[in-house]
Amino acid sequence: MKTTLDLPDGVLRGAKAQAALQGISLKKYVSLALEEKARAAAAVHAETLPWMRGFGGLADLRVETRRIDSLIAAECSEIDPEDAP
Repeated sequence: MKTTLDLPDGVLRGAKAQAALQGISLKKYVSLALEEKARAAAAVHAETLPWMRGFGGLADLRVETRRIDSLIAAECSEIDPEDAP
């Protein structure tokens, strides 16, 4: 996506110099810098909201939950001989 940024001259010169030193384009340098800034902000935000730490903590149990649900469904679908009409 294209966008226009209005940067102070010193910031732009510094970014161009750093990109050149790293052997990457200014576009790539700015993209990496924005990604890094966004990641850092998300990490700080998650740390400041302790209740958010638990989200996704049990994601690895989804497969086990599905397995147990299917076992329960299979067991419940069978009719015990003593309950048969």
